[in-house]
Amino acid sequence: MLRPFLKLISTGLLLIMSTTGFANEIWIDVRTTDEFNAGHLEGAAHIPYEEIAARINEITTDKNATIHLYCRSGNRSGIAQQILQSVGFTNAINEGGYEDLLRKQAGQ
Repeated sequence: MLRPFLKLISTGLLLIMSTTGFANEIWIDVRTTDEFNAGHLEGAAHIPYEEIAARINEITTDKNATIHLYCRSGNRSGIAQQILQSVGFTNAINEGGYEDLLRKQAGQ
């Protein structure tokens, strides 16, 4: 009898957490579709860097959202960061290369 109640509480807590500050953390892979399909960070959205200005509203319209960008080496994500900043996104972060991010995750 208590188990369904606890499940409801934990589900509610997850919902609350996903609608607070955690929801403003966005990861976007700006590599090509082939690169993305070959492997990407779990939960990352995919928008090639050339399309970022036209498609960012598919992900968020919150200009203050924290947007983490990555590519293969950091070059394309740097370009995407500059583009997002030029259209008013104040917290776009160039996280660098995909392989480096995987190594960082593995080290944690």
